[in-house]
Amino acid sequence: MNMSNFQTWMQSVQQRMESALADLLPDAALAPDRLHAAMRYAVLGGGKRVRPLLVHAAGELAGASPQRLDRIGCAVELIHAYSLVHDDLPCMDDDVLRRGKPTVHVEYDEATALLVGDALQTLAFQVLADAPLADSHATQLSMVTLLAQASGSRGMAGGQAIDLAAVGQQLSRAELEFMHIHKTGALIRASVLLGAQAGTPLPTAEIEQLDHYAKLIGLLFQVVDDILDAEADTATLGKTAGKDADNDKPTYVSLLGLGEAKQLAEDMLAEARETLAPMGGRSARLEALADYIVHRAF
Repeated sequence: MNMSNFQTWMQSVQQRMESALADLLPDAALAPDRLHAAMRYAVLGGGKRVRPLLVHAAGELAGASPQRLDRIGCAVELIHAYSLVHDDLPCMDDDVLRRGKPTVHVEYDEATALLVGDALQTLAFQVLADAPLADSHATQLSMVTLLAQASGSRGMAGGQAIDLAAVGQQLSRAELEFMHIHKTGALIRASVLLGAQAGTPLPTAEIEQLDHYAKLIGLLFQVVDDILDAEADTATLGKTAGKDADNDKPTYVSLLGLGEAKQLAEDMLAEARETLAPMGGRSARLEALADYIVHRAF
């Protein structure tokens, strides 16, 4: 895919998502105004919107309408934003910087940050449930279930629990992958599958290919995140650099070393491309997104 075309498409989707999120979030003037202002602070004006981009790219394969994909992208991004707010709390990762600005508990307070996460999570399911987003009620119901599973104890929340328990531990690569399949991978996988379910049903073989691609991308995203945490500075990251090493967290870099972690990322990227190959040009945006995720800083 022509890189300039991809950049244009990516910026267009990011702008659509910013507008859709701004419309769906409660107005900051609406009571309780402090909570609503903090919700908007947590979500708007930052982030690459990788998960909504995956929703749109997969949804286009199924011929889903952009309006449906906007709402699904919002639901996924609201879950992601809530997880960041809670992860940054002093009882979790205790971070003071996110997306280049003070974290929610620093800008507001801990109790407000806790409530922001709670409210963003419930809003995500409201967004997914209160408008037609699939061609059948049964499909839309399965989409709600998919997002719930990806967000809960068998997905993202469970992955964070494993991550917290692993501080100071030396994990094997299999254990590290198990953690990140849940913590990061589950919501990324859900983004791809939710987008694909919003349009005309795809053949089973293509759904399986998309699922395998999404699992690879979920792990790939974390490998690159670990590399960036080790290599990039705070200004580039928009969050505190070197935090994983400072907290003695197991990462792909601490397990494999920087060079081998980079090679792993390239190998997984090649496998993701190979997985999409049977779809030909129809999957060009998904392939370009995989490239973007890997090469966003190295």
